[in-house]
Amino acid sequence: MTALNGIRVLDLSEGIAPSVAGMLLADFGADVVKVESPGGDRTRRHPGSVAWNRGKRSVTVAKDSGSDVAWLAESLLGADVCVLGVGQELSEWGPDVVEAAGQNARLVLVSMPAYLDSDTPWLGGRESNAFLSAQAGVSWRQSSEDGNPVDPVYPHLLYVHAVWAAVCIVSALLERETSGYGQKVTVTGINAVMVAAVYSLSVDPNAPDPDTAIGSLGRHPTYRPIRARDKWLACGALGPKFETALLHILGIESILDDPRLGGCVQNMVLPENLAWSTDQVARTISAQSRDHWVDLLSANGIPTGPLLDRADWLDHPQVVANGLRVEIEDPERGRVVMPGVPLTLTRTPGSVRAAAPVLGQDNGCHPWSAQPRPEGTPVLSPGPLSKYRIMDMGTFIASPYAGTLLAELGADVIKVEPKTGDPFRGSAFTVNRGMRSLAIDLATPGGQAIFRRVSAGADAVIDGMRPGVMTKLGIDHDALSTVNPSIVTMSLAAYGMNGDLARSGGVDMVLQAMSGMMLAQGEDDQPVSNSTAIIDVTTAVMSALAVVIALFHRERTGEGQHAWDSLLGTSTFLGLGELVRFDGRESAPRGGVDFKGPAVLDRFYAVTDGWIRVQADGQDTVTVDDLKQAGLPVEDISVAGIADAVAALPGRDAVSLLSAAGIPSVVARKISELFHDDDLKASEFIHFRRADDGSVIATPGRCATFSRTQRHGPMTPPGIGEHTEDVLREAGISTSDVAQALAAGVVVAGRPNPITLVPIYR
Repeated sequence: MTALNGIRVLDLSEGIAPSVAGMLLADFGADVVKVESPGGDRTRRHPGSVAWNRGKRSVTVAKDSGSDVAWLAESLLGADVCVLGVGQELSEWGPDVVEAAGQNARLVLVSMPAYLDSDTPWLGGRESNAFLSAQAGVSWRQSSEDGNPVDPVYPHLLYVHAVWAAVCIVSALLERETSGYGQKVTVTGINAVMVAAVYSLSVDPNAPDPDTAIGSLGRHPTYRPIRARDKWLACGALGPKFETALLHILGIESILDDPRLGGCVQNMVLPENLAWSTDQVARTISAQSRDHWVDLLSANGIPTGPLLDRADWLDHPQVVANGLRVEIEDPERGRVVMPGVPLTLTRTPGSVRAAAPVLGQDNGCHPWSAQPRPEGTPVLSPGPLSKYRIMDMGTFIASPYAGTLLAELGADVIKVEPKTGDPFRGSAFTVNRGMRSLAIDLATPGGQAIFRRVSAGADAVIDGMRPGVMTKLGIDHDALSTVNPSIVTMSLAAYGMNGDLARSGGVDMVLQAMSGMMLAQGEDDQPVSNSTAIIDVTTAVMSALAVVIALFHRERTGEGQHAWDSLLGTSTFLGLGELVRFDGRESAPRGGVDFKGPAVLDRFYAVTDGWIRVQADGQDTVTVDDLKQAGLPVEDISVAGIADAVAALPGRDAVSLLSAAGIPSVVARKISELFHDDDLKASEFIHFRRADDGSVIATPGRCATFSRTQRHGPMTPPGIGEHTEDVLREAGISTSDVAQALAAGVVVAGRPNPITLVPIYR
């Protein structure tokens, strides 16, 4: 049985993000019908479409065909989900389609605009990872050699848009199981930026933007790619424990005695210390071979790995061992190798059920039967997950951030952490928002017993432990099922549950290196580390998706189950279009140090007040006369020719003239500029709060919009053990037993979290 069996999805959109969202639903059993114009979705030309549209059906609908439109209207009466893409409205297909959607009160109508629901600030308004990254500050936040915007090679923001939309869709379906009613759900491209760039957006909005001219390897001396004597490796020593251990292994722990560090490893990342401390680490590692350091550091528990080429990633034994490499026979391309399903539900696993459909192959299929009319009045609630309680045991970024995202959707999320707290709390202020804290010693029988007691009232438990640790503690899925038979448990393992690396520690930086992302964005002799913890944040969203899909299955059957995902799986998901292989496919794009774009009319250009990003829809159709008639003094269409034409212009003027020539473009912005954008502020893009020192802290605001079940307001991270007593009492533990646990040191009660930010680490 599949988790989404019987869910009927009409995908009317064009573009990568909505297609991938539909792919994820299809992987778990939804019947997804991709509705296209007779000419097909323009993304069909991309090699990645063989993965983005797998497991779906294809029906073509001509808007001027009465029979086609009648089929669409009748199908909408029976659909559970309808997905709209950039600039789309149901009214495009006529009043009968609009009426049918209105009659289906159970319909979850999903809108996925490229930027904001009300506005797309580039000509044509099409989905564009490049424009989104430039306009929303992501490109200029990337560490570089020259301090200017860097063009992303991978469309990571579109993939985050896809999986976050899938989370919101399933959450709306989950809520519908109780209320009976659907609703409109809007997940914008800006919402995807908020989710992906959560760390970069959590700053003092009145402070200068951080200097990004620190080199393409990043701003952390022990958490970056480093050149050994012969080859590159990625070192994942992050946090005081690992940073101190690394300095000891390297034999340079004496640098902590230097007045510049004052015994505190966190001071290595201060701007005034960064170059010096980085050199200390890099010079030491350069004295030995890569294999020497990978073996030594890994043996001492420090995540480390080699830089590899992405062309080989799907064949890596660890990827294969976890079922993340799939071969399928495509009707148009023959044998195709592609990434598999990036998360696992043990009772209702997903699968790649079929190849992408040939255009129109399912024309003439019978529409679904109409949905029944729900009874009663539509329920209002502060979030589609407001009736669910989730325990999140995660530390660092990926696992706790999953809890914050579920809290964003209204869930009551309890952060279960050690008595001393999550060791990355300071740097990860923003990914712990919205949860309550239970501080507990799980190494003791008393702590384990209390955990089981609390879990009896939980709907789901998320952990980020290495495989086997939960079993050792007596709180794995089987143990928790004895007190809560319908519980859902979700484990994040860096390298998956199978294979030689399954019990190894892994981090975003190392998986970026091993999956080939760094070499694809950079060059063979100079990798580029993504300044967004893109694998971490996307894994957090993937974990949230695993939880809501498993909960949806439980609502329908009463069955709990164990689910798991991995940084490994996310690394393949984020390369869906780039890792796909078949005979005759064009090469996936590669970048370079300080990469500005792949083509003359598809790149960044400098202007008098910064940079603009240009992306022509048809590179070969633009002529010199087009540009001259628009007022641009271009002598030839070359990088130098375009650069000279716009160099003397302010960004807004250059964009205006290029738009007049039919060439979409946007002004590249820094993060600080976003906080003054009235349209973004109106969309609740950012929440502001006072820090303890009187300064202001910005954090991402509303990450999705639900027409009937919208949660509102900023979320704050809890203090260590701030809610311990409340959580234990809610679990039915008596006041005297709570006091006894506190006195014995099994649990800790604490105060609210300091509202402050620490120096950035990447």
